[in-house]
Amino acid sequence: MGEHAETGAHKPVRFVVAALILRSSGDTPEVLICQRKPDQPMCLKWEFPGGKIEPGEGPEAALARELDEELGISAAIGPRVARIRHKYRNGGAVDLQFFTVREFTGEIENRIFNDVRWAPMTTLPDYDFLAADLGLIHDLAEGKLL
Repeated sequence: MGEHAETGAHKPVRFVVAALILRSSGDTPEVLICQRKPDQPMCLKWEFPGGKIEPGEGPEAALARELDEELGISAAIGPRVARIRHKYRNGGAVDLQFFTVREFTGEIENRIFNDVRWAPMTTLPDYDFLAADLGLIHDLAEGKLL
């Protein structure tokens, strides 16, 4: 067998971090959600802000960098509250780590998304989220997490 025997057989796992940016609006906790643009893969799906961990970067540093790039904020990254490994039908896989963010400086600025909005946690199942996020969405909406 040649050195390329495995090429295309398995896609590498992508290591990704995402933020649950939280605020209270009266008695209702809200979280910031973001909608992908029409020209992106999995277009118009909702997700939490974040992105790939670069080589040599820790998860918290990667998330702080992504939030600055995507939203223009300097965030205090809180504890990791969930970790999910999801396999997509196309054979790709993602290892997602979710961290809370309760404090940040700067005004949230939509730099890359189709839409950015605060959503009450109980309404999260009403949005068309990425498949990898669905279990977390239901746990958040039902008050099982946070």
